[in-house]
Amino acid sequence: MRPGPTRPGSAGHGSSGRGFALLGAVQAVLIFTIMILSVPLPLVAREFGLGPSGVLLLSAAYGLSFSSLLLLGGRLADRHGGRRMLRAGLLLLAAASVASAVAPTYPLLLATRFVQGVGAALAAPAAVAVVRALLPQPAAYGRAMATWGGLSVLGATAGNLLSGAVAAWASWRWLFGVPVLVAVAGLALSGRLLPSAGPVPGAPSALDVRGAALATTGVCAASYGLVAAGEHGWGAPTVLGPLVVGAALLVAFAAAERRTADPLLPPGFLADRRRATALAAVMATAAGTALTFLLLPLYLQQVRGWGVLATSAAFLPYAAVLLLAGRLAAPLTARYGAAAVTAGGLAVAAAGLALLAGLAPATPYVTGLLPGLLLLPAGAGPAFAGAAVLATHGVPPDRTGLAAGVLNTAMELGPTTGVAALMALAATRPTEVGGYAAAFAAAAAGLALTAVAVTSLTRSTLSEHPLNHTEEYSA
Repeated sequence: MRPGPTRPGSAGHGSSGRGFALLGAVQAVLIFTIMILSVPLPLVAREFGLGPSGVLLLSAAYGLSFSSLLLLGGRLADRHGGRRMLRAGLLLLAAASVASAVAPTYPLLLATRFVQGVGAALAAPAAVAVVRALLPQPAAYGRAMATWGGLSVLGATAGNLLSGAVAAWASWRWLFGVPVLVAVAGLALSGRLLPSAGPVPGAPSALDVRGAALATTGVCAASYGLVAAGEHGWGAPTVLGPLVVGAALLVAFAAAERRTADPLLPPGFLADRRRATALAAVMATAAGTALTFLLLPLYLQQVRGWGVLATSAAFLPYAAVLLLAGRLAAPLTARYGAAAVTAGGLAVAAAGLALLAGLAPATPYVTGLLPGLLLLPAGAGPAFAGAAVLATHGVPPDRTGLAAGVLNTAMELGPTTGVAALMALAATRPTEVGGYAAAFAAAAAGLALTAVAVTSLTRSTLSEHPLNHTEEYSA
């Protein structure tokens, strides 16, 4: 997990390595918490008597609040300092996780999952801001972000594996102990391992409250509409209403940002074609991996009759390949450039999802599911790593929190809105398994198209970009 040696002027090697390990553990557990109910979701549904909409809303609750508040969290990190906001986010995450573990009813569990996402939205961009302070040299920071990109999919995989084992041997409620333990460790060690930095020079002096309100409510409303489409259909008022309101609020947000002195999201920030394409790659990859973690457990348990422990064990080869891909991501980025690694990773991941699109009621695991479960992580790890570097490279220090917020927003919107849209597509098919196959096929097409876009970018605007050369990563 250590990003590599630093240069003079940065934190010492041992201190920076331990600090980065702590921040990496925080990032991984924030994504782990998204998947914390993935495998035992059918058990939770039976315990609380949930229908399809309740199941989907519970699975999306954390991601909804996480993704909609990340821009605000990023600007708060720039304005008040990364370490301070990291500690605030971890404190809220720990408290909400304890409440989730003991929630006696579905409404309370749903509410605490939303609050967990609020804590994560404060902690995630703050962690990247602290990485920037911990490793100020561009080469060290570039290597760190290459590693950072793979931590998200690693956290999601760990959540998928551990959730089944804990649910089989104890109770799904014990899973909430993981974010509690990591948050407590982060609160205890942050003062000793992480630099104490105040507001970043040049950060906005005033908080764009209007922009934050418009962005948060707009993302939440639109995301809820996508989630509801899976059960009610696209023409239902409960779907069209939130979608229209969400779109109107986001348009109002874009207009308001152009008239604000210190906007939450400066209008030109996403105009960089490199950054916008990298964020699209993050969203597509996150949606594809999250769809796999949602659909395959449902397929194995509800269609094939597997238990939760066997379902988790089915993802062990996925985890092994992901660990190997994660270790190779940074060296590959150093040798071939972030854009090339991103495009190649997207293509390999798309091939894995295309294989899973062959799903049928009696698809064998070894010859039918396993090939896709090996190709998907082999591509997703490098795709995340390369895209994270592309999305954050060249961002000035006073916008580090903003860049981290935008990056994490893409990571969360993929699993939240992307999966909801794909599940709505699945609901249009006459059979459940046929719907699953259609969703995998659509996700594969999305990753393939994004790979083409990144490749096109590599051949044009990125051909002279320093991230396509190894000098950016030389020690």
